[in-house]
Amino acid sequence: MKRILIVDDDVTLRTALTRYLQTRGYMVCEARSGVEGLSQFEQTLPDLVVSDVMMPEMDGLEFCRRLRATRAGQLVPFIFLSSRKDVDDRIQGHQIGADDYLAKPFELKELIAKIEAQLERSRRLNSEIIRLMQQQSILQPLEPAPVDPIPLVPLPLTPAEEKVFWEVIQGYTNKQIGDRLFVSPRTVQTHLSNILGKLELENRSQLIRYAFERGYRPSAERNGKRD
Repeated sequence: MKRILIVDDDVTLRTALTRYLQTRGYMVCEARSGVEGLSQFEQTLPDLVVSDVMMPEMDGLEFCRRLRATRAGQLVPFIFLSSRKDVDDRIQGHQIGADDYLAKPFELKELIAKIEAQLERSRRLNSEIIRLMQQQSILQPLEPAPVDPIPLVPLPLTPAEEKVFWEVIQGYTNKQIGDRLFVSPRTVQTHLSNILGKLELENRSQLIRYAFERGYRPSAERNGKRD
């Protein structure tokens, strides 16, 4: 079940959106401002964010900017809802990092269509990463195995981080990794952030490239490289 974070100071609209999305089979988290939105995001990583623009404490533009500045928030689909309808406002929203922009008032079915389109785009991106990984493995030139294979350079990771490392380079999402390792998606994200920091990388794509360039393959995991 996909999880959606709604950030809007209008309690009536927020409640209506929550109920409507729940009837469509989504799990929903709510926040009244960008400050609360960041806190909710850190507690439970959502699959998509829907945010108002004009809010107290921290507006939606600053919320989106700060979200995109974090590793966990770089690839999460983000949709703005706003009563600001000018072209310049929409352009600003996209420039900051939003994937889509819907002007108020709007039809709920249009919002659902945009949500489903962004989630499908995210799914295709993940599938493409897996396909490229598999393709690179298939196209890897076959060479006679040396008598004494050179071992992989040990990763500067804890045992728990190394388990997450092997799952990530196979293309699994945080939720899938959590289900496979019997931990929460938040714990997975914490380990992933530590991994990226230790290896001086910025995101999942760089981590996958790092692994393949240094000889780390899912097959190596099955041959006993993973504890």
